[in-house]
Amino acid sequence: MESTRLHLLRHGQVEGFQEKRYNGQADVALTEVGREQYYRLKQRLAECQPTAIYCSDLTRCTWGAELIGADHDLVPVQNPQLRELDIGEWEGKTWQQLMTDHPEEWQARLNDLVNFQVRGGESLQQMAERVRSALQNILQNHSGEEIILVGHGGINRVILLDAIGAPLGRMFHLEQDYGCYNLIEYFPDGIAVVKQMNL
Repeated sequence: MESTRLHLLRHGQVEGFQEKRYNGQADVALTEVGREQYYRLKQRLAECQPTAIYCSDLTRCTWGAELIGADHDLVPVQNPQLRELDIGEWEGKTWQQLMTDHPEEWQARLNDLVNFQVRGGESLQQMAERVRSALQNILQNHSGEEIILVGHGGINRVILLDAIGAPLGRMFHLEQDYGCYNLIEYFPDGIAVVKQMNL
C-alpha cells in the first residue's frame, strides 16, 4: 500500500524568542540560530525526493522553504491557510503582559482552549479547520508522493494531533521546538502514522 510521506517542519528560531510571546501572524524575523536550524534541516532532507514543498507565507517559513526547495529544484508554494493562529489583539504581547493586563480573558482561554476567540482573531477550532482544508488539498494533489511542509508550532500540532487521533484540546501536550522535524505517513485507507516527531 503506497503511502504519502509528509516531512513536516517548524520554522527556525525567531527574534524575541527569549520571552513567551504570541507572535501570531506578525511577520517576525529569524535569528541567526534560526537560519542555522534551517541549514541543518536542509542537510537532513538532502536524500529525500520530494515532488513539492509548501509553506506559510510568513517570512519565518518562506526563508527556509526557499533554502530547502532550491536543493531539490522546487519553488515553494506559499499558502496563507498555513499561517499561525490569528491571535487578534494579543499579537506581539507576552504571556506576562496578558496575565497582568487581561487576567479574565487569559483565564477564559485556559478554560476553553479550543473555542475561545481573542478579539479580532480566531479560535483554535477555526484555525484547525483552515489548516485541515489546506492539508487535505495537498495530500489529494500528491497522493503516493513525498512532500515537505514548513509550518508553525500551532499548525504542526493540529496536523500531528489529527494524525494520531487526539483531540484539539491536547494541543500543548505535543512539543514543537524551533527548527524541528516530523515525519508522517498517510495511507490510502485513511490511516496516518507518525514516524518521527519533534526531532
